[in-house]
Formats: sequence, structure tokens, C-alpha cells
Amino acid sequence: MSPTEGTTVTHRRYVPHSHAHYGGNLVDGAYGLGLFGDVATELLIRTDGDEGLFAAYSSVEFLAPIQAGDVIEATATLVRVGTRSREIDFEARVVCRSAPDRGPSAADVLDPPVVVTRARGTVVAPPR
Repeated sequence: MSPTEGTTVTHRRYVPHSHAHYGGNLVDGAYGLGLFGDVATELLIRTDGDEGLFAAYSSVEFLAPIQAGDVIEATATLVRVGTRSREIDFEARVVCRSAPDRGPSAADVLDPPVVVTRARGTVVAPPR
């Protein structure tokens, strides 16, 4: 197993209504960052055989709101491989969104998805 630039991992998750933190069923931006930690963990397991440690974000952009009832897709792409550090680009997209105006359980597939968060971060893998 060897870390290869361009390796990508994607997770999808439903955002439950219990995560709504603000009026209008809005979810805090940290929710997306938590997803980035999860996809980074899998990416490191796949490339380095270890969960590694998240060291820092060099940039984070909150581009659109996350709402309870959304289905979020988070992607991590390995963009730089150092001796032990790995730089990763992250993107979170809403792929489905609830449509309460049509009924309490109505929802739509978003085509195209709405990009809600982008970030770049560095993780550290243990020595081999």
C-alpha cells in the first residue's frame, strides 16, 4: 500500500433533524468539517494502513447552508504526499434536500448538487 496523489474517498450521510441547531432547520458548519474528518480517516486507512492524525486546515469556505433533511456527500482527494504529511482537498455537496412545502417527508434529488463547504487540510501518517 502506497499513498497516491489523486486517491479519492466519498461518504454520503443523511442529516437528521436532531442536528438542526438554528432557525430554519439550519445545521452548524462544523457538521461538514466532521464529515471531512471521517473521509480523511478512511483515505489514510486506504493509503497508509493507519487512521493518522488531522493536523490542520489551511483553508475552509462555507459556501451554502446545510439543512436538516439534507443528504450530504463529502469527498476527500489526496493532493500532496510528503514523507509523513498528506495534503487533502475536501468538498461537501448536498445531493438531496427535503421539500416540506410538498409534504412532511417529501424530498428532491439536486441536479446539480449544491456545494456547501470546501477545505484543504493536512493529516499526518505514522512512520512506516
